[in-house]
Amino acid sequence: MALYEHVFLARQDISAQQVDALVEQYKGVIEANGGKVGRIENWGLKSLTYRIKKNRKAHYALMDIDAPAAAIQEMERQMRISEDVLRYMTIAVEKHEEGPSAMMQKRDRDDRPRRDGDRPERSFGDRDRGPRPDRGDREDRPRRPREDRV
Repeated sequence: MALYEHVFLARQDISAQQVDALVEQYKGVIEANGGKVGRIENWGLKSLTYRIKKNRKAHYALMDIDAPAAAIQEMERQMRISEDVLRYMTIAVEKHEEGPSAMMQKRDRDDRPRRDGDRPERSFGDRDRGPRPDRGDREDRPRRPREDRV
């Protein structure tokens, strides 16, 4: 049997319990056709980049599947019929990942690089950086008049 990762998007106006019921329904289809479902992750309601069938948000769900191709085809056939499923994608993988997926890993805000390059907080009044070493001391030199004013 082959290994698959399957993600589907459900309509925004159904509840989280209905999404769990959809997952259990498709899990039953896989198991009835000789496969098994490993990790199941519900990623929750997320905004879509563009509207899909007049929906701006969707419930995302991930399933790790170990099943024959016929089981996957039957599950996808039922998803095409369902009005609650907006999109789905099944990918064959070499092995399933251990631990939570990238979507479920919560990054701590302190781990992110800061935009200011980890410089200390500065106010706008710190514009004076002192004399530039490449120009020397400017106050000692006499100013030349501009050529257009001579």
